Amino acid sequence: MRLPEKIVMASGNAGKLREIERLLEHLDVAVVPQSDFGVSDADETGVTFEENALIKARHAAAATGLPAIADDSGLVVDALDGRPGVYSARYSGPAATDDSNIDKLLDELDGAEDRSAAFRCVACYVASAGSEPVFGKGEWCGEILTERRGDGGFGYDPVFLDPATGLASAELSAEDKNARSHRGQALRALVEALGRD
Repeated sequence: MRLPEKIVMASGNAGKLREIERLLEHLDVAVVPQSDFGVSDADETGVTFEENALIKARHAAAATGLPAIADDSGLVVDALDGRPGVYSARYSGPAATDDSNIDKLLDELDGAEDRSAAFRCVACYVASAGSEPVFGKGEWCGEILTERRGDGGFGYDPVFLDPATGLASAELSAEDKNARSHRGQALRALVEALGRD
């Protein structure tokens, strides 16, 4: 598949946009955030990462008339039966912030021996609102720390330990994070899948 010159990114999350722009910078494609077109966030009514990624991609494509990429990702914690999962961004309620979400997570894991967790991501591309989607998936396994470390990244990065480096995700450079992260894996898989079409 020949990629278009311009793709709309179905996100208003500044941290996520920076990551995705870095991951796709080797392609001859302009990635434009949906906010540049005045597109609002889609209602994420899906119960899986795949469903939410597709909802967001189709919403952006329908509103702009451009091909769209969206991703949905979250933190899956074994001791919490997979929570927060698809609700990771709003884990602590409708007015959730990164800090309030982390506070809730640490409170719920207080005293837990099993702190294993994984970031999961599904990236989705649609050429138009009605076209067949193409997906890429990624998973980054690690553990939840007992306190925040580092000042990089966003979301749960300060409490997610990457076992390969012994560092919190928020302590990794952008390049190292993209090489390991669930989003990096998902977008690389997506680009590979698009190249095979």
